[in-house]
Amino acid sequence: MSGLDLTTDVLVVGGGPAATWAALKSAQAGAEVVLADKGYCGTSGATASSGTGVWYVPPDPDAREAAMASREKLGGYLDDRRWKERVLDQTYAGMNELAAAGRYPFPTGPDGTQLRNGLQGPEYMRRMRIRVQRAGARILDHSPVTELLTDASGAVAGARGYRRQAGGAYRVRAGAVVLATGGCAFLSGALGCNVNTGDGALFAAEAGAELSGMEFSNAYGIAPEATSVTKSAFYSFATFYHEDGTVLEGAASQGGRSVIARALLHEKVHCRLDRADASARRAMRLAQPNFFLTFDRLGIDPFTERFAITLLAEGTVRGTGGIRITGDDCSTTVPGLYAAGDAATRELICGGFTGGGSHNAAWAISSGTWAGQGAARYVLSFGHRARAAARRLVPAGGAGLRPTRTPGPAGAHREVIAAVQDEVLPYEKNYLRHGTALVTSLAALDATWDEARSALLGTGPDVVRAREAAAMTAHARWMYASALARTESRGMARRLDFPEQDPTQRHRIITGGLDEVWTRPEPVTALLEATS
Repeated sequence: MSGLDLTTDVLVVGGGPAATWAALKSAQAGAEVVLADKGYCGTSGATASSGTGVWYVPPDPDAREAAMASREKLGGYLDDRRWKERVLDQTYAGMNELAAAGRYPFPTGPDGTQLRNGLQGPEYMRRMRIRVQRAGARILDHSPVTELLTDASGAVAGARGYRRQAGGAYRVRAGAVVLATGGCAFLSGALGCNVNTGDGALFAAEAGAELSGMEFSNAYGIAPEATSVTKSAFYSFATFYHEDGTVLEGAASQGGRSVIARALLHEKVHCRLDRADASARRAMRLAQPNFFLTFDRLGIDPFTERFAITLLAEGTVRGTGGIRITGDDCSTTVPGLYAAGDAATRELICGGFTGGGSHNAAWAISSGTWAGQGAARYVLSFGHRARAAARRLVPAGGAGLRPTRTPGPAGAHREVIAAVQDEVLPYEKNYLRHGTALVTSLAALDATWDEARSALLGTGPDVVRAREAAAMTAHARWMYASALARTESRGMARRLDFPEQDPTQRHRIITGGLDEVWTRPEPVTALLEATS
């Protein structure tokens, strides 16, 4: 092919924490690694743009037990104790490694002990990029992948993409691929999520992989109106108000966000962080300085002045659904394909309720480590790059790349994206879910997919946008098909027409398919035995 043509052991797709941990650990295991990022690795994505807590718990039995038990009920008992133990162990080791080998400047407490339960995203990702490069991995910045490549047996054999700054297509032959592309926020405007369009899930499904937990995808973050910072934790200190200044009863960051959503359908909602005392205010500014940048620029004191808020869709970036993993090494149902971070399901540690930044950050470290090591073992077991280079490559991509009839006009991806956003961004359709609305939206999304599959074609730089449009459409269809399959309210997946939890539906929902979306229940046998 013309353009850049590489052969490597492991290709990591993505550039956030999960991707960099995967690339680092794969390289340290002896594999040759290429990392391809849609943006500039170290600055793009949800983590690089802000700070995050981390599910970092020292190996004290009582503390670990409390940490594991804290969200089991919230998550509908769909998590897995063994996986939670593994993640706590790996996160503890990873954060300690970041302090020692990565020299991350953790703050210290009054006794001089480093506080390792949080990270400032810009500094964290700057150091992770350096570590990846020092380990010998090659980074392709501004080089979004557009499709996977498979061999004749169906095993993943690399990927194709487009180099935005250098121009032109590229190809990477690889013995294994790690998808760490993040979740899907549907271009809602949430900070750092413009690269999170569900690409990895589409690539995986096209290769034959399955997804899990896609009904747990209706996460909405609180943000000041017309801004992008969705740091909802601090709103636990807030009082919420109607537009006329009276208190909005029942509204809260936790357990009362649906009240806010209903009010926003017909009026503005305001809030004030008036429940934070002086010490809490100082701690908040130190912990998340970027949260306050918007207020400082607008000349608003959020602790004393009311300000209008909105809810921004965060989808599977803060939800728990994603690519289904089938092994301890974060392998999938497709040989040679691994998933990590928000691209993978987080049900194993969160069940059906978001773990917020804390659990997601721990999952990124842990799953990235395991996926990178697993991909390296897989490749090195069959003889390095020689076999990867010799395989005949078959492109897996469909919608946006290979229309089944005469392509539509240039720029048609814009109409596809708008059609998807019409079904997934409104609160009354996605957040306040009802079966009737879900059926209507899914029918509209099916029609959008049919049109995209038959006529959407992106050429040159537009190939990236066309594939993002296809990924968002597929993501939305898996979400709503799974939501319809769960005829109860469990975790985040709440149904107005089925408001109660059904004990007979204590299972995960697996989904997949492109032209025809399917779902099936997966029993949580081990969990049922452990908690019965």
